[in-house]
Amino acid sequence: QVQLVESGGGLVQAGGSLRLSCAASGRTVSTSVMGWFRQAPGKERELVAAINWSGRSTIYLDSVKGRFTLSKDNAKNTVYLQMNSLLPDDTAIYYCAASTTQIFTRYARYDNWGQGTQVTVSS
Repeated sequence: QVQLVESGGGLVQAGGSLRLSCAASGRTVSTSVMGWFRQAPGKERELVAAINWSGRSTIYLDSVKGRFTLSKDNAKNTVYLQMNSLLPDDTAIYYCAASTTQIFTRYARYDNWGQGTQVTVSS
């Protein structure tokens, strides 16, 4: 089992930036993909971004392309989501998740989840 702890959420004005961090611990050997999801009130959870273990491949939600950047530091077992040019529609609880999938797609199943961190963007 992998334990995930998110940090970096908060309140920011539209156009501002935040960097979310996700620290992984426990049985991380089998983890092949790390992803960030978000869920806003009254909306379904959606995949924001994902990155494979090597860090060579990434997936982004269309609405965040060019604004968000996902990266990772394997030595620290940590992934980061840099969020720039934030919009009110980015307001949501953001969750870090880990997957053991052998196929890197936006439909991968995730096995472990963090507690979530609130991101609020004011207009």
